[in-house]
Amino acid sequence: MTRTLDLSTAVWRKSSYSEGGDNDCVEVADGQPGIVPVRDSKVPDGRALLVSAASWSAFVRSVKAAP
Repeated sequence: MTRTLDLSTAVWRKSSYSEGGDNDCVEVADGQPGIVPVRDSKVPDGRALLVSAASWSAFVRSVKAAP
């Protein structure tokens, strides 16, 4: 079964580490149960990468733990 996710009304946010950069960021959309949509801010109409919430959490923990 394939599930189509409508992200047309998603609210995208950039990392606080982007320092206000216009289009050189990764953006994520909150509010999708069990997944985190990720996109390139330079291509807002492009396809989003869908990452499981657990994988995204592990990624964020790893980034925070990096020296």
